[in-house]
Amino acid sequence: MNPEQFVQELSKHNFKLSEKQIKQFKLYFTSLVAANEHVNLTRITAEDDVYLKHFFDSITPLFVFSSVFKADATLCDVGAGAGFPSIPLKILMPQLQVTIVDSLGKRLTFLQDLCEKLNLEGVNLVHGRAEDVGQNKQYREQFDLVTARAVANMAVLSEYCLPLVKKQGYFIALKGPKAESELKDAKKAVKLLGGKVVDLQELQLPNSTEERTLILVHKVQVTPKKYPRQAGTPHRKPIH
Repeated sequence: MNPEQFVQELSKHNFKLSEKQIKQFKLYFTSLVAANEHVNLTRITAEDDVYLKHFFDSITPLFVFSSVFKADATLCDVGAGAGFPSIPLKILMPQLQVTIVDSLGKRLTFLQDLCEKLNLEGVNLVHGRAEDVGQNKQYREQFDLVTARAVANMAVLSEYCLPLVKKQGYFIALKGPKAESELKDAKKAVKLLGGKVVDLQELQLPNSTEERTLILVHKVQVTPKKYPRQAGTPHRKPIH
């Protein structure tokens, strides 16, 4: 998917990119590739692949779960790495208030620099592990939307993300193919943490064999105080 095809594909979904937005994605790509030489941000560096597997992939929730994306929503992206999915979402919806949580300082330095280059306002970068941030009053149950892409399996991911979602908000997991079995194993965790799975959509990225699964979890109950557990515990002892 080259930049022109990216623009065309978005227009099919009623997103007409402005010149400014087209430039922002272009600059995002060149910044990512340049920084990747010093910091391990991504294995994907070919332009067509970045536009398809990072940029387009990141914005699929906007097409699939459009009703949950209110213009001035607060969104927290857990383990965003090089800014996926939150920065592409922010470029398309500039009014989104974005908080990015990552445990690696070097990645946050890249994102800080990127936000300045792209003139993005309303992006807050938080250096920390999801488990610690989820127990911090400043962030706990403060967000309308929480996203995570390719961070951990669904049971672990739910413990990272659901404590950050406000009651009646949503957690969106961007997963690879065949995520249904993973979701079955996570049923208990999702319920215990206050969530209810309301939608699961499987899709294929345009003109490719790349399969994806998007999972939408509605936060229907407050998360019990003991979750998330201490850093490292969710990964070592997932809730089953």
